[in-house]
Amino acid sequence: MIRYPRDLRGYGQNKPDAAWPGGAKLAVSLVINFEEGGENCILHGDAASEAFLSDVNGASMWPGQRHWNMESIYEYGARAGFWRLHRLFTDMAIPITVYGVATALARAPEQLAAMQAAGWEIASHGYKWVEHKDMPEAEEREMIRKAIALHTEVVGEAPKGWYTGRCSANTVRLTAETGQFDWIADTYDDDLPYWLEVGERDQLVIPYTLEANDMRFATSPGYIEGEMFFQYLKDSFDTLYREGVEGEAKMFTIGLHNRLIGRPGKVAGLRRFLDYARAKGGVWFATRGEIAAHWRTHHPHTRTERPSQMSKERFVEAYGAIYEHSPWIAERAWELELGPAHDCLEGVASVLARMFRSASADERLAVLKAHPDLAGKIAQARLLSADSSAEQASAGLDALTAEERATFEALNADYTRKFGFPFIIAVRDHAKGSILEAFYRRLANDPDTERAEAARQVERIAYLRLKDLFA
Repeated sequence: MIRYPRDLRGYGQNKPDAAWPGGAKLAVSLVINFEEGGENCILHGDAASEAFLSDVNGASMWPGQRHWNMESIYEYGARAGFWRLHRLFTDMAIPITVYGVATALARAPEQLAAMQAAGWEIASHGYKWVEHKDMPEAEEREMIRKAIALHTEVVGEAPKGWYTGRCSANTVRLTAETGQFDWIADTYDDDLPYWLEVGERDQLVIPYTLEANDMRFATSPGYIEGEMFFQYLKDSFDTLYREGVEGEAKMFTIGLHNRLIGRPGKVAGLRRFLDYARAKGGVWFATRGEIAAHWRTHHPHTRTERPSQMSKERFVEAYGAIYEHSPWIAERAWELELGPAHDCLEGVASVLARMFRSASADERLAVLKAHPDLAGKIAQARLLSADSSAEQASAGLDALTAEERATFEALNADYTRKFGFPFIIAVRDHAKGSILEAFYRRLANDPDTERAEAARQVERIAYLRLKDLFA
């Protein structure tokens, strides 16, 4: 038994109606990452200087040394870039979420006061802006605790949102386990918020972005001028807006950094995009906290029984009768690598069908033989399984005339004599007339062709039975 933790399905084909306020076609979330003063630096007790997301070409960490150029570029973000963005967003009255590194906020009291005066949401971006990937779980848990404590001390209230960025495989779970956050953002896997079950905690996740993000001014391939940033944001916006008009409203996140987009030649592209988006109409500019509150109200989480989390006994109880009198198929399916992608109709249908297809020839033949004759003696005696009884009734096979019954009995006998198993067809896809037509047509098949067709019909019957369960 293997359980695969990654969720490659998400909402699948049936995405929820976001129902954004005012019937908005798109929710836009603008995020400023305030990291300056919280980055790797010898002055901060780190072993080496910072090397990530700056205009220093080919930057690398300098063990045991201060990197004056790197420090200076980060200082530009706090000293100049932040204020340029602050003026832009306050003049346009656009709500902002700040991902604030706790130690960076502690070193920037004037900027913090300006954020608060503007009514910006201040979420936690960790204690320091450093890699978490190599931290032992206990150490990372302590870093999260320290981030919450320092944020609360400096900001005056505990953070309600969290984004690490340079996270480990444990970060999402550890932050959710604190029970502290209305939302966390350490994923990049969807255009909508979603709920994540972490133990007893139902945690709301609001995915972030690394592509509609000015960090690409500092990576290769990336943006080299403001116009490129504008065009990418516009194309993303237009695509998502069109989907909203078509009934699938989404969320568009834009990630920003003071030391990057805060440069004059780069911010021009952002300003151009904001002018374009504001003129469009039907757009909800919101903080991530506002989006979280909306989602919690309109899309509260309800826990449901998940096939990938069932015990073997429960899985067989639920799906053992899907293939007629063949519970061994469900028993084997439970042993497969199941995960969130299998917690749906198509997922369970897939693993059951795989076990039927991979069975031995004798086992597959036994499944075919387990099916009853259509309108045969078992049906007349009302001894069919509940599923088979309902299926035959759906095509009117429980109300045949004497002449029709005689025809079916003769055809059943001819078919079984030739192929060695009963005639199998997904009767819910047919009426009496088309069933009879298929009988005559398939009686002309060779044994190999007909056995393959019967197997396809078995899978179709199983799918329809599962569809009833998942409905």
